[in-house]
Amino acid sequence: MGVANLCLHPTKPIAVTASDDKTWKMWHLPAGDLIMCGEGHNGWVSGIDFHPKGTFLASSSGDCTVKIWDFAKQACTATFTDHNQAVWSVGYHHSGDFVASASLDHTVRIWDLAAAKCRQCLRGHVDSVNEVCWQPYTGNICTGSSDKTVSMWDCRSGLCTQTLYGHQNSCNHVAFNVKGDVIASVDADGVVKLWDVRMVTEIATISTNGAGANKSSFDRSGEIIAVACDDGKIRLFSTETAEHLMDLEGHEDAVQAVRFDLSGKYILSCGSDNTFRLWD
Repeated sequence: MGVANLCLHPTKPIAVTASDDKTWKMWHLPAGDLIMCGEGHNGWVSGIDFHPKGTFLASSSGDCTVKIWDFAKQACTATFTDHNQAVWSVGYHHSGDFVASASLDHTVRIWDLAAAKCRQCLRGHVDSVNEVCWQPYTGNICTGSSDKTVSMWDCRSGLCTQTLYGHQNSCNHVAFNVKGDVIASVDADGVVKLWDVRMVTEIATISTNGAGANKSSFDRSGEIIAVACDDGKIRLFSTETAEHLMDLEGHEDAVQAVRFDLSGKYILSCGSDNTFRLWD
């Protein structure tokens, strides 16, 4: 069973991985000791994200649901079922009051956790929405879709404010840098694009030389981007020059996700080879 995704606790040396075996698992870093396992989804777990205080976890799944897990109660405390196809991605707003989810059903939904209901349904993509992420400290989100576009949305109005064109294949992932002024988007052809959010322009195009790109992550400085690739490599690039810096090799199958840890000491990755790895 492959490991599809990972996320990091906001303050503690803890990671959570999402797996095709219908579970998520929490690990202590850097030793990799298993802390707990979350069971309850009826399909593969695709997306996971910690509450900003680290007290809850949101998960998305091929079973078309989004679940909220309370660590104090060690239980799933909410299940949202409005999506009618697989949910690929989930992310907490910085307030912790809302969760966004992206689905194969072409929509993004904004969930009000206090009211336990869907607050907005964002429609506009014409194919699967593969990733959703919040612009830091705003009410805006960015989405990447199989319709080859990257879109920005105002979650208060529910309207699409910008659509960025340039990918020639499915956009698999989008990510903001820490400042929230640059977006990285990656596609199935292995093309990475950097976009200036304020100017709504493409800053750079980076190629992985044909290895499909699944996800990316900025380091804290925003000067380096790591790209998880289908050929088992993690490629590091300079965001300033688009220069290829190095490859991390060790995965025996596609790398599905990659993250820089908060301290900057490690890179974490997970893949279809059923492993997650720590690189220093």
